[in-house]
Amino acid sequence: MELEGLIESAAGGGASDLHLEGGMPAALRVRGALRTSGEPIAPKTLTEMARELIGETHWPVFLERRSFDMSKTIRGVRCRINILHTSRGVGLAIRLLSAFQATVEKLNLHPDLKKLVKHTHGLILVSGPTGSGKSSTLAALIQEINLTETRHIVTVESPIEYTFRPRRAYIRQREVGRDTPSFEQALLDALREDPDVLMVGEMRDPETMRLTLSASETGHLVLATVHSSSCAEALQRVAAAFPPEIQAGVCSELADALVAVITQRLRFRQELNIRVPECEILMASHAVKNFIRSREFFKIVSAIETGADHGMWSFQRYAKWVDGRGNFFIPGQSAEPPDSEPDEAAPAAPLPLASAAHRVKAKPAPAGQASPSAPGAGSGQRIEIEPDESGFGKILKKQP
Repeated sequence: MELEGLIESAAGGGASDLHLEGGMPAALRVRGALRTSGEPIAPKTLTEMARELIGETHWPVFLERRSFDMSKTIRGVRCRINILHTSRGVGLAIRLLSAFQATVEKLNLHPDLKKLVKHTHGLILVSGPTGSGKSSTLAALIQEINLTETRHIVTVESPIEYTFRPRRAYIRQREVGRDTPSFEQALLDALREDPDVLMVGEMRDPETMRLTLSASETGHLVLATVHSSSCAEALQRVAAAFPPEIQAGVCSELADALVAVITQRLRFRQELNIRVPECEILMASHAVKNFIRSREFFKIVSAIETGADHGMWSFQRYAKWVDGRGNFFIPGQSAEPPDSEPDEAAPAAPLPLASAAHRVKAKPAPAGQASPSAPGAGSGQRIEIEPDESGFGKILKKQP
């Protein structure tokens, strides 16, 4: 059984995630529900799959950390892959990314979200539980800037999920572990790289949060994700990540920098056979900023309910807008093909993730020369978001 065949089968079956575990059949997440498929996979087979994906050079890094993040296009499907060690041996958690260019329209999001990226500085948070489409929404907002603004965009991701090709914007994408040893180092570097827009794949720790806040206060527009189930919780999680004695100062910085918070979840619509995002949107009005400074996060809920004039949306009101919407983008039904793309270049050798034993500095490309792994390097074409293929392949049945 080959990984390529499993991914193609999962994509053909409309799965958003594929889980592989030793001694168990493959598990697919379809429309938010898990179901198993096929025969149990031998642990040895999964170990061989993982070793081939990671490569011999970086296999020792996986053995030390017991996990490894990467992204890869397999059979035309862009995948975000987490390889992990479990009680049964090596396992894989694979997210199958959208097979079309992520834009506000194609994700069926409210068009008012485009207004958020018109700001020249400040912080935009995209939050939600795992698997709610945060990365896709973030990609759509970056793509909106790419299509309309001549700005310098620097992204820091772990791993890179969507590859952007510049249209009007100048875009640099850096992958933690490959192009930079850590989020912290990448953010420190970014402030010396003349960016207009920074995109932080995920704020995981206080130091990353501190640097992200600092960047948003120094004249940059910063977009970042955080795990939470509501806008108020997203802000509270950021504040609570810091020691109690400095939380007042952090909340003051957060209030000054905040532009908006978007919290989203996905709801399956039977009549369309797709999942559509439903959002809660918090705008940084004067009242909201005061609630954040005084750490009265519980009052944000009522501010959203009464803040329609400021562009705020509660989940309930947004759901009514979705129910009344007349046109939806249905993946696979659009006749418009994506822009042609060059063949995927061989990936650059990744750096070990930052640790005491494995801290390596990335080597800069020679002056005037693009990195060999940089998207669109050597091509004068306009940039569009991956993936290379439009539509999903047929389900293949592999003989063992």
